[in-house]
Amino acid sequence: MTGALRDPDRVSLADFEEMLADKPEDEKWELIDGHVYKGMVGAVLEHHLIIDNIGLALSNHFRANQMPCRAFRETFYLKKSFDELSALPDVMVRCGPLRPGQTSIDDPLILFEVVSKGSQARDRMTKRVAYQQLPSLQHFILVERDSVLVDHYIRRTDGWHGEPPLDKLAASLHLAAIDLTLPVAEVYRDVIPLPA
Repeated sequence: MTGALRDPDRVSLADFEEMLADKPEDEKWELIDGHVYKGMVGAVLEHHLIIDNIGLALSNHFRANQMPCRAFRETFYLKKSFDELSALPDVMVRCGPLRPGQTSIDDPLILFEVVSKGSQARDRMTKRVAYQQLPSLQHFILVERDSVLVDHYIRRTDGWHGEPPLDKLAASLHLAAIDLTLPVAEVYRDVIPLPA
């Protein structure tokens, strides 16, 4: 994604939603802390494979344990009017009932972003800071697309803490909020080959 469309002018969520009517079909727009960011629709294969791997592992875990949780991938909005936020996280977890026809949530439990060279600053700084303001969020995970690196931020009683980076396929990511341990090798399945 490129820089803010309107900077330093802040845009409200209501104004942003009106602007979406003029959005070109080949662009993806997000509102982060009152600033509009645009990018192209679509991503490289590795990006999609990582998202699918995470989403599948989460969905299987929820079904196997009969948990009232869902994993949403890339096309379901995270919206929060107070924070001037309208984003499309790569993977988002929410637990609890949803209304029929709902198109967004404002209370995710877990968020994942897949990081590329082009999205590095936005994902690691802008989005991380905005997401960590959400009272419901317990885990924020950044997954590097082109190399094995998973950064995990956990909310504890005294605030947000970064766990040691996971940079080996043999490592595992533990998501205490949903009692899931996810092997890093599964995150990168069909993206980065296992060592022989």
